[in-house]
Amino acid sequence: MTEELRERLRIPEANLDAINALLLDPSSRVVDALLEVIRPYGTPEEINRKAESARALPALLARLEAMQSPYLDDLRWLAEQRDRGAFISIADYRRRILGPGAGSRTFTEDLAVTLEISALQYFPWLISEARQAIAGGELMPSRFIRVRRMKESEADGGDMLALAAAMQIIGASYVETLDTRGTDGSNVHLGGPETITGYFGGIGQPNGHALKWVDEFLYYFTNYGTPQVLNINPGTVLLGYLLYKLGVNVEFKISVFMGNDNPYAVLWTLIGAKLFSRPDGTSPLIGFNFSNSVNNQTIELCAEARRALDFETVVRFEHHITETWKSIVRQPYNRREELLEIAGRVANISAKHEGGDPEVEQTREHPSDVLDYFREKAEVESSGQMALLERNYLDKHAAVNQTARALTEHGLAFVAARNLHREASG
Repeated sequence: MTEELRERLRIPEANLDAINALLLDPSSRVVDALLEVIRPYGTPEEINRKAESARALPALLARLEAMQSPYLDDLRWLAEQRDRGAFISIADYRRRILGPGAGSRTFTEDLAVTLEISALQYFPWLISEARQAIAGGELMPSRFIRVRRMKESEADGGDMLALAAAMQIIGASYVETLDTRGTDGSNVHLGGPETITGYFGGIGQPNGHALKWVDEFLYYFTNYGTPQVLNINPGTVLLGYLLYKLGVNVEFKISVFMGNDNPYAVLWTLIGAKLFSRPDGTSPLIGFNFSNSVNNQTIELCAEARRALDFETVVRFEHHITETWKSIVRQPYNRREELLEIAGRVANISAKHEGGDPEVEQTREHPSDVLDYFREKAEVESSGQMALLERNYLDKHAAVNQTARALTEHGLAFVAARNLHREASG
């Protein structure tokens, strides 16, 4: 009986043919609209060449030098510290945590947890973080999330260029958040960022704004080589799949605001990725945040589906270990113990730190607040709170290092900034 029912789930080839017919129909207005957005940027091959040229490190540095960016000296300093081995090695870090016997311990590197931090709003914060890491023998994350306004960053003395260059210098991945993100006035029912709090999945990209998202993505992809952006809506997720299927080498991660909170939501996301994957098995979906409410059983079930679809090395599960103290979840929120329980069984997990540890956050004059992500830099500076927001960011850095310590103590591996933290000292 069970197998008979299961067989009814088989997707008939006729259904797949119907999907192909829709996508290939010359009169399909939804597909035509996407192709029209792409057309001014060139062919997919031309778009990819522009992106590769724009993101090349020498090109980024040359543009910063031409504009006399205040961030250029910091990038040179960062590269010098990398080259002289100023950052702690993985072996030395483990020895500091575990003592002389660290060398005899075995760490399963294929289950290594990616150390992730959010949100790196301003380039100077990265330099402050690096200086602290050198001074204290701390680890730099290998994945950074940005939620700063793109146009503001673009106009801020090379902030966007400097960040892109820094990621290549330190050996880390990063994600930008496009301005077309639902709080840009596209959703007439939102009164501002404060009205989206708690309404995951309700931000939206209404009406024609999904295509504006594509246009904005292609602009930053071709002009800055921006490799990955945040995705918050089922429509723009599909558009990302279609872009990649057409040959444009874009990548995206799905935000916690999508609300993937059960195995079936995740399965639906992964089925879409599989349908539009390339012959080599790759997808533009390189990761997604679970909803903050998922438990380890859900993560394990999702991992089974991911493995069955051959996406285990393609799609990273990005899981919030800490969250901002205000405006997002009930506190205290700390999922570190759950991570330690599952990290030895599920591969390709990212430990995302969006806040400091709760016991630290509640002592701060200005605890971290997700609504700070939506503030203009000029307003932050005029309020005199820039140093407080940087303190919030460094608290997140401290939480990253607490997670790295806990993983190490439990014999679990992690991925820190690859170019900074060598396997062995010397």
